[in-house]
Amino acid sequence: MTQPLILRALRGEDTERAPIWFMRQAGRVLPEYRALKEKHSFWELARTPELACEVTMQPIRRFGMDAAILFQDIMTPLPPMGVDIAFSPGPVIAEPIRTRAQVDALRVPEADEIAPFVPEAIRLIRDACPVPLLGFGGAPLTLATYLVEGKGSKDYGVLRGFLRAEPEAAHALLDKLTEVSIRYLSAQVEAGAQAIQLFDSWAGLHDRATWETFSLPYNQRVMQALKALGVPRIYLAVHAAHLYPALPQLDCEAVSVDWRIPLDEVRPVVGAPCLQGNLDPADLLGPASHIDAAVRRVLAAGRGGAHVFNLGHGLMPSISPDAIQRAVDIVKSTPRYPAP
Repeated sequence: MTQPLILRALRGEDTERAPIWFMRQAGRVLPEYRALKEKHSFWELARTPELACEVTMQPIRRFGMDAAILFQDIMTPLPPMGVDIAFSPGPVIAEPIRTRAQVDALRVPEADEIAPFVPEAIRLIRDACPVPLLGFGGAPLTLATYLVEGKGSKDYGVLRGFLRAEPEAAHALLDKLTEVSIRYLSAQVEAGAQAIQLFDSWAGLHDRATWETFSLPYNQRVMQALKALGVPRIYLAVHAAHLYPALPQLDCEAVSVDWRIPLDEVRPVVGAPCLQGNLDPADLLGPASHIDAAVRRVLAAGRGGAHVFNLGHGLMPSISPDAIQRAVDIVKSTPRYPAP
């Protein structure tokens, strides 16, 4: 049987049209999600397989996306390590990791201990979903960013100082987070996730040398483990155009690009078979004529190789579902190349 469009594109096929999905399409902008959120906390939604399945399916039913993205949080695998996390509204770590002793005290749980509700949700989604399901996780350095800083920050100075003042402890922490990530993401694939996106959300904080020291080798271990499972692997680094020349060192099928540089400028640099992206989410706040032009501009820049249409990052809560539908309709009705 022919593979679904998005899996063909992620594996490097220059498809007849660009498949489309949006980061944070599950939740945020949808009134049906907000109705659920009035009845359930975020952790209830994430940790109850039936509810996680429902939230994952909502944008598929409404918009006709070419892929579903699992409804979870990148912090999901951390509580079994012994980390106390609350959301207020973003993640807050009760006892941030600042010493080697704290690193040594973190558990590395077995795969079936990490988040058993996630594979269960994946199985429910696969039974219900007509399009491929993407799993995801946080890159080890991004997980470490939250663990060490403790909460959101302008410049993440505590984490950046920790990497320099306590490099051995930092590497020990990253080693544990890498092993937990491998176990967690492998469990997603084994349950039925058909591709995995690794979110290195805070990679752009770092210069290239720091990223190559504290991110690249750990990302590579995760990617190699997933390669053995045979699924397409997508890497996303935000605010990270300065790192793109280093990305050919990372073994993955697709690189997701934020909106700060056009896809046709990125393609010859990163070396990945497929590019994903890279509409600025703010473009969906403009009038219809602006949305049309912005979507077509990204589609044009994505030609010349495999392309999955997406945002440069996640949907903003203020974006209207009508704007999302407009973008989806344009992408799905636009051939990537003129008919011969």
